[in-house]
Amino acid sequence: MKKNGTVTKVLRYIGAHRFWLAASILFAGVSVALTLWIPLLIGQAIDCIIDKGQVDFTLIKGYLFKIVAASLATALLQWLMNTVNNKITFEVVRDIRDEAFCKIQKLPLGYIDSHSYGETVSRVIADVDQFADGLLMGFSNLFTGVVTILGTLVFMLMLHPGITAVVVVMTPISLFVARFISTHTHDMFKLQSETRGEQTGFIDEMVNHQKVVQAFGHEAENMIVFDEINERLAKYSLRATFFSSLTNPGTRFVNNIVYAAVALVGALAAINGSITAGILSSFLSYVNQYTKPFNEISGVITELQNALTCAGRIFELIEEPAQVSDEGNAELSDVRGEVTLEDVSFSYLPEVNLIEHLNLSVSHGKRVAIVGPTGCGKTTLINLLMRFYDVSDGRIGVDGNDIRDVTRRSLRRNYGMVLQETWLKNGTVRENICMGKPDATDEEMTAAAKASHAHSFIKRLPQGYDTVISEEGGSLSQGQKQLLCIARVMLCLPPMLILDEATSSIDTRTEMKIQDAFARMMKGRTSFIVAHRLSTVRDADMILVMKDGHIIEQGNHTSLLQKGGFYSRLYYSQFDG
Repeated sequence: MKKNGTVTKVLRYIGAHRFWLAASILFAGVSVALTLWIPLLIGQAIDCIIDKGQVDFTLIKGYLFKIVAASLATALLQWLMNTVNNKITFEVVRDIRDEAFCKIQKLPLGYIDSHSYGETVSRVIADVDQFADGLLMGFSNLFTGVVTILGTLVFMLMLHPGITAVVVVMTPISLFVARFISTHTHDMFKLQSETRGEQTGFIDEMVNHQKVVQAFGHEAENMIVFDEINERLAKYSLRATFFSSLTNPGTRFVNNIVYAAVALVGALAAINGSITAGILSSFLSYVNQYTKPFNEISGVITELQNALTCAGRIFELIEEPAQVSDEGNAELSDVRGEVTLEDVSFSYLPEVNLIEHLNLSVSHGKRVAIVGPTGCGKTTLINLLMRFYDVSDGRIGVDGNDIRDVTRRSLRRNYGMVLQETWLKNGTVRENICMGKPDATDEEMTAAAKASHAHSFIKRLPQGYDTVISEEGGSLSQGQKQLLCIARVMLCLPPMLILDEATSSIDTRTEMKIQDAFARMMKGRTSFIVAHRLSTVRDADMILVMKDGHIIEQGNHTSLLQKGGFYSRLYYSQFDG
């Protein structure tokens, strides 16, 4: 993303807080004006000391009172300005995080599947924090720096235009040095930010799958990969810091030359009598105040380079194309559960065909089992039915409605889904079971838990249904987490069901009870059952045997065994010996 485009987007977010922005500028302007007034007062006080015994103490007291009052007012205004700047910065950060998280909810699953979770988290958390730090420094130093430079120029012109000309002529040297260095730091900060995201993604992956890593003794290999990423991050960070650290000493060197030149010219002018000692003192103070913001701004530019790099990564996420909008589409209601697939084709990658010309018709209340070897398209078919992905060609219909013509929310509300991979949110057992039906009564929730055989172990938890569990399930076993997911669906009882290896983590005895519960639940409901253990699908009304994205066999368990084809070989291979 181009830097200028990123700046424009950042300014758009800041513009939403224009009232506080105006207040910050006002506080900055008044505080700088008071700050610049103080050297003038000091110079006038010095001129009250003419010679030994010729000191106007009355005027000096008046000047000292004004200096103290101006200093106190400046401190108050700077505190107000910093408070306002913090408010603007963190509200902008809040807005960006809101928009980024909202976009994640709308991103197609293709993006989520193709990007590391940790890298995405890094954009929303680490990059936004880095952006906030740079933006806060920009607000704190940039406004006051620019106003100070303009204000000191005005005061210096009022005191002595000739000496001011010396300052103005030498200023571009400082600007050139700062710009030359800052342009070379942006690329380094970009590499640093990208590598930080890569490292976050790798750490997230390894922490989440540490059991597998240790089970296969892969710790040493992971350390090699991590060390390589960490070494690159250290190298890019060192280079970025090195280049950025040149800015301040470079501009300070130029500013010291400016100060020396002004001191020399001013001293000669004082000797000639064109200015007083007090004015020269004020002038030298103004030169210090004039050059100081260049040092601060050069530091700000360094931080802004990093902040803009991070902002660019955030905006890349925010501007990712969202899934096709279904606004204005009809609501799917009064669903019977008649599902049709007409000449459906789909592929995750354009050059790799997965499902081609698939046709299927499922009547209301039928139980359809989908079996086949790994990679044949079973889970992909489920993703298409739920419209997690849209078909490349063809049409999927529910009760005669093309699912692309109805809202995703209404479509998915009519499906109950239990996956092999369990997911529980941070919250109580009650909140997890009632996720699909928040207004369910305690009686309905308990009935669903009993039907899924989860009630007995829930009652043994410390607070029963009010026990708080984490995303990982805490002390719950994998099978217990699966039972909670099953109870979640049994509470909703939608007209269509999808069971994707739903009992894979449950012991055989409990599975028999669950299968009975499923049988009652599936009665009168269109059900799709994905299974690897073929013993669990023998009672299905229809078994679809998939291979390489095609349905190669279709029928019930008995007819497929009598046929002696691929299903028969697959079935008997599971019981061989």
